[in-house]
Amino acid sequence: MLNDEKVILEERQGEVHENDTSTDLVGSKKLYIESYGCQMNFSDSEVVASIMNKNGYSTTRDIDEANVVLINTCSIRDNAEKRVRNRLTEFKKKKNDNPDLVVGILGCMAERLKKSLLEQEQLVDLVAGPDAYRDLPNLIDEVGTGQRAVNVLLSRDETYADISPVRLDKGGVSAFVTIMRGCDNMCSFCVVPFTRGRERSRDPETIVKECQDLFSNGYREVTLLGQNVDSYRWNITNKGQIKNPEKATVNFAELMELVAKVSPDLRVRFSTSHPKDMTDDVLYAMAKYENLCNYIHLPVQSGNSDVLKRMNRGYSREWYIKRIEAIHEIIPDCAISTDVISGFCGETDLEHSDTLSLMDFVKYDFAYMFKYSERPKTLAERKFEDDVPEEVKSSRLSEIIEKQLKFSLESNKKRIGLIEKVLIEGVSKRSDEHMCGRTSRNSMVVFPKGKGLKGEYVQVKIIDCTSATLMGEEINH
Repeated sequence: MLNDEKVILEERQGEVHENDTSTDLVGSKKLYIESYGCQMNFSDSEVVASIMNKNGYSTTRDIDEANVVLINTCSIRDNAEKRVRNRLTEFKKKKNDNPDLVVGILGCMAERLKKSLLEQEQLVDLVAGPDAYRDLPNLIDEVGTGQRAVNVLLSRDETYADISPVRLDKGGVSAFVTIMRGCDNMCSFCVVPFTRGRERSRDPETIVKECQDLFSNGYREVTLLGQNVDSYRWNITNKGQIKNPEKATVNFAELMELVAKVSPDLRVRFSTSHPKDMTDDVLYAMAKYENLCNYIHLPVQSGNSDVLKRMNRGYSREWYIKRIEAIHEIIPDCAISTDVISGFCGETDLEHSDTLSLMDFVKYDFAYMFKYSERPKTLAERKFEDDVPEEVKSSRLSEIIEKQLKFSLESNKKRIGLIEKVLIEGVSKRSDEHMCGRTSRNSMVVFPKGKGLKGEYVQVKIIDCTSATLMGEEINH
C-alpha cells in the first residue's frame, strides 16, 4: 500500500478531481478544472467554477473542448508538485495544437512557483493564488492580449462568503463547506500559512444558508472545512476584540450546533482539528446531536514531545493523550483518525518508538501516513537539517503502516454483528450489484443492493470486514 509519500487507509479521499459536465448555456465558453491535494482545494474549485460560470463559462469533463484549463494545486509535499508539473507538461502539448487555449495554475503552488512556471518553464499563461479567484476573468482577459497574468496577493478578509459554489459532483450526497480560510499555526514543516495567508472566519449565517441550500438540493452530508476548524471565531479580531458589538460572537462548537439544526437528516462532519485548540465544548456538542458524526480527525504528527516541539505543534505527548481521553469519555463510540510523519528532522530511533507507542495507546481507526518532505520557505527548512536518510524514513513509515493496518482491522472487526446506520453514497466501484455508504464513524460499508437508494439512510448489519471496509446486508425494520 505504500505509494511514495502518502498512504491513505480510506477510500474516500483521492488526489485528483475532474469537474462534472455542466448543463449551463449551450455554446458558452468551456472550463476544465482539476484539483489536487486536500479537501480545501476541492471546495475552492467549486468557488472558481461559480465565478467563471457568472462570466459565461460552463464546466466540461472533456479537456479537448475547453477554452480554459485550470489546475488547482497542492504544495504540501514534493510528490504532489511533481504530479502537477507532469500534468502541466501534458497541457502544454495541447496548447501547441490549440494556441488559443488558456492554461492556468491556482492554489498553493501558485505563489511559490509563479516565476518558474510563468517565465522560466512557460508552462502556464496565468497564475492565481487562493485569495485571487475573483480576479480570474480579468486575468484571462489579460492573457487574451498576449500577456502572462498573475495575482497571488493574499488577503486578510477574503472568505468568498457571498459566492454560492457550483457543485461539480452533480447528484452528489456529500459536499464540502468552507467555514474559514488561512492558518495562524506556524508548524515548522508546513507551507500553508505562506500559501493561504492568515486565519479568517466566515459569517455563520452564510454557512448555515449554504448548508440549508445543500439539503434542499438533495445533499445529506456536509463537511465543514478549515485548516484548523477549532479556532473558528466569528466577530472576533485576532487580538480577541469584538468586531461588531451588535452581533453575537460564534465559536466552532456553536457553529456546529447551528448547522446540526438545519435538519436531523443532514449529517455534519468537520476537518481538520488541532489538538491544542479542540475544546470539550466541541465534544459535548457532538454528543448532543446524533447528526454530528462520531468521527474526529486529530493529527498527532509524532508521539514524541521533543519532535512535536521541533515541529512547533504547540502541544506535548501528554496533552494529546488527555485530548484522546476526553474524546473517549464524552463520545464513547467516536472513531479517531490521525496524520503521522516519519523521519522529521533529527528524529531518533527512540523518538520514532514513541510514535509507535502512542499508536498502541490510541489504536486509531484510520491514518494518513507520510515520509517527511522538506518544503521551501518553512521554518524547518531554515532552522533544521533534513538529516534522516530516505531509507530510514521509509523503514519507519513501513512500521507505522504495518501497525495501523492491524489497528484498522481490529477496529472493523469490533463492528461485526452490529447494526449500523449507513448513508448510501451510490453503487460500489467494484460491483454493480452492491451499494456503498458510510457510517457516522466514517467507515465505508459495502452491501448487496436492497431497497435503499442513493442519498437515503438504511440499516445495515455488519457481517465481515477488511482493514478498510465493512461488509454487510441491508435489513428492514
